[in-house]
Amino acid sequence: MNESDVLILAIESSCDETAAAVVQNGREVLSNVISSQIELHKLYGGVVPEIASRKHIEKINQVIEEALEVSGKQLSDMDAVAVTYGPGLVGALLVGVAEAKAISYAAGLPLVGVHHIEGHISANYIENKELEPPFICLVVSGGHTHLVRVSDYGEYEILGRTRDDAAGEAFDKVARAIGLGYPGGPKIDQLSREGDPLAIHFPKAKIEDAPYDFSFSGLKSAVLNYLNGCMMRGEEVNKADVAASFQKAVTDVLVEHAMMAVKESGMDKLAIAGGVASNGTLRAAMEAACRENNIRFYRPSPVLCTDNAAMIGAAGYYEYKKGVRHGWDLNAVPNLKLGER
Repeated sequence: MNESDVLILAIESSCDETAAAVVQNGREVLSNVISSQIELHKLYGGVVPEIASRKHIEKINQVIEEALEVSGKQLSDMDAVAVTYGPGLVGALLVGVAEAKAISYAAGLPLVGVHHIEGHISANYIENKELEPPFICLVVSGGHTHLVRVSDYGEYEILGRTRDDAAGEAFDKVARAIGLGYPGGPKIDQLSREGDPLAIHFPKAKIEDAPYDFSFSGLKSAVLNYLNGCMMRGEEVNKADVAASFQKAVTDVLVEHAMMAVKESGMDKLAIAGGVASNGTLRAAMEAACRENNIRFYRPSPVLCTDNAAMIGAAGYYEYKKGVRHGWDLNAVPNLKLGER
């Protein structure tokens, strides 16, 4: 390790994963420990904020200790502590923020608050060492669907966003409607492999005055109407066909908008990020479209698409290098907008 190397201890607790990581120079992950609560929340068909917060309190010290142990580093080797402070569930965020402040204070380390979406975008730097801004990034997760111009490290312009449901939210609601349970995204992805994506025509919303914006509530309603219609007529529903046709409708819109944004921006680089970016159909469709249009395509491994702390360490490194520091008044901001400080 050189003297100029920067080690970041990163903490992520914005939803239902308690995670800690040690990241060197923003791109080298020395450890990435994730404690997932999926099994716990499955019982309720979605994340229960109160339960998530309590579980974070139980697990956070363990995951941080393990992250340091796996990395072979001590707390005294760290240059800064980075933590997600928004957006997310307020109780869950508070656990991570309080922990980061305590460690920062006790160890005399700078505190760097990180935007959760900025973390997702930065996950692309970890496995694509050659990727540097500017590029276009499509962020698709349970709570967000954003089309973002990444002008520089920490500099973002939102070109388009969802007007209603996020893509991941639509996946969860449709999965629940066809009886697949939680989490919806992976289950629909799996089931759709057995179905025909052209079996049912579901609508794709276009927003006239904002060509980069998304809307998924109409699509979700169309699926529910189709299911109700089948039930009223006493027809059997082919769940695999519904899953495949719904997934195609979402994927087509995401690919179309992303291609349009890259071409109109004059760039030749597209990255995807967020939990839904681990969807096999979406990844394959994006890759094919990029190949066809001579666009360089970047995507993190599925484990770095879902919530993790390595991505927060990557984003935290670039914030740290820019001189971003937070005080003891750092608070959880559940509705933090991208680009806000």
